[in-house]
Amino acid sequence: MRKYTLLLALLVGGCAEWTELEDVSCPPEGTDLTWENFARGFMIAHCNSCHSVDTPDRQGAPRAYVFDTYEQAHALRERIFIRSAADNVTMPPGPDDPPLEERDMLAEWIACGAPAD
Repeated sequence: MRKYTLLLALLVGGCAEWTELEDVSCPPEGTDLTWENFARGFMIAHCNSCHSVDTPDRQGAPRAYVFDTYEQAHALRERIFIRSAADNVTMPPGPDDPPLEERDMLAEWIACGAPAD
């Protein structure tokens, strides 16, 4: 009986909620955040150590997930959102995770259509 209680606790405890892109609205006045003034720097600081085409050790990151250019990040924006924006914190895997304020800014940038400039 004890092993089933432990298994149930692990299953329930392992179910986490996350924020969907549809849960975040672009502010009515739009956003000042762009690839040029925010997202590029976010990717360089928090993502491209594994998700750059030039990274020698991708730490298991799939080759299809590269964020070097606006076009690459824009194409993958929904995936980036679900892994790294708002309270979605599965990427990067730590220990130097972006602060929530930056994750919220990433969520806004993506919710507003991920503008280039």
